[in-house]
Amino acid sequence: MSKHVLAALTIIVVVNNINFGVSCFAVGSAYTSYSFTKVHKFCSSKIKRKDVCASATDTIDEVEDKDTATQYLRGGDIPVAAAKRWPSFDALDAQLTKIALPCILNFAIAPLVGAVDLFWVNRMGTPLAVAGQAAANQIFNSAFFLASFLPQVTATQVAKVAATGDEEELQDTVSQALFVGGLFAFIGTPLLLLNSKRVLSVVLSEGAPAMHFAKPYLFIRSFSLFFQMMSVIGFSAFRGILNTVTPVKISIFANMINIMLDPILIFSLGMGVPGAALATVIAEVASAITYLSLLRKKKMIRFKKIFSAPSWNKLAPLLKGGAALQVRNLALNLVFLSVTRVTQGIDETGVAAAAHALAIQTFQVGGIVLLALSTVAATVIPSELVEKVDKKTGRKTGGVYAARAVKNRLMSWGLVLGTLLGMFQLVVLPALHKATPMMEVREAARLPAKLASCYQLFNGMVFIGEGVMIGCGNFLQLSVSTLFSTAGFLCALQTLPKRFGLAGVWWSFGVFNILRLLGVAVHQLRTGPLAPRNIAMPDTTDENEIVQETS
Repeated sequence: MSKHVLAALTIIVVVNNINFGVSCFAVGSAYTSYSFTKVHKFCSSKIKRKDVCASATDTIDEVEDKDTATQYLRGGDIPVAAAKRWPSFDALDAQLTKIALPCILNFAIAPLVGAVDLFWVNRMGTPLAVAGQAAANQIFNSAFFLASFLPQVTATQVAKVAATGDEEELQDTVSQALFVGGLFAFIGTPLLLLNSKRVLSVVLSEGAPAMHFAKPYLFIRSFSLFFQMMSVIGFSAFRGILNTVTPVKISIFANMINIMLDPILIFSLGMGVPGAALATVIAEVASAITYLSLLRKKKMIRFKKIFSAPSWNKLAPLLKGGAALQVRNLALNLVFLSVTRVTQGIDETGVAAAAHALAIQTFQVGGIVLLALSTVAATVIPSELVEKVDKKTGRKTGGVYAARAVKNRLMSWGLVLGTLLGMFQLVVLPALHKATPMMEVREAARLPAKLASCYQLFNGMVFIGEGVMIGCGNFLQLSVSTLFSTAGFLCALQTLPKRFGLAGVWWSFGVFNILRLLGVAVHQLRTGPLAPRNIAMPDTTDENEIVQETS
């Protein structure tokens, strides 16, 4: 058996053990939430019977009027006043877990495939190959990031429309997003294909050795721009209707194609780094075709609407929200491009860039969970804000008070999970470092990986808090907060790497996320629609009676 195969088996065992631990943690949380949900439903049935018999003088109509006037969370089981701030493993936690677990799995798949790509490119035995691939991926992701407002705004709009049950409006919302995404891809793809070396010069200096690997990789990867755009918009559409299971199945299918093709194209066919890019393109094509087919089957799109320009009245909300988010995306692009350029310039051997890629992989072990919760917040909050009467219970559900209760629970989970995941990353750090056989890369990544783990303590609140901003439609405020944080980050990046090297880059990330946390605090305590000072407390007389009976 060759040394490449032995090394591959070793790292696959390590990765599987890590993911098995994460899966056990997630499944355990889901099972506990399910158990508490059963208990809660039993208690709820007792409360309903007490409501009916509360007074001998109350008529059935009067009791129903009281129930309708009482405000409940979506689903009609938990009154707003009974919703606790901290995780309680109740029906609300069960609902959030049901939505979040598929999102977490979906977010976990992409970094896992990225780790597999990194593993096989590392087997080539040169840090420059890893550095070149990292530089090309950063340029491609930055180009794609310019239109990333589309899935963000689409998910929020779909969540609002789906809550009203208007099928025609839902088709218009998804179709116009696909139209705009396709238009962006048809403009962006030729620009990347014809200017590969020029755009790579943003992160690679003139004559950088890594350019030899980066240029062909970016050229091939550019063909996936259109298909990746279709996939992320499809994912956002399903997320907006709170269907997070279907995207997981599609992602597993597409990325298994990528994983199987990597060793064949890179080594068996001798393509090297471009082989990894081609494997990604084929996987994205399969993903896009599957998404479009399922959207059409579920009557969420019509191809006639996709290929016809939408009216301004329907397009305006998407573009207005997108324009504000675009400012944020440009700021984030500036952050990541600056980081890539600084790490590529620390040394010409590619060790620092390869170590940075390894530290990013460390961050993603816990970051995928927290980023998934951010997407949950961005879709659950707008759905919860829509007031409606639950057909099963006849109770008034949703509204601003219900949305605030859900927001509080999500933020608490962000703090708890951020702390636990940061500790978990520190424990599995030695195993993650085995992803590369190069000892100099392992040593350079040691401190940055530890910092990435420690930052998870507040990253959970940052990501979820920004998801709440998107869900509330406060795109402009989110952009202003990101611009302020980016300015602080760039100031830190000008000084800290000169003194601390690669660790200085990660100290700068700490400055960036602390400033973002400050922006979240301002939104939730002062300026946001769910801030206590901006909404009056509802009349909770009925809810307090129910809480007392529950006690």
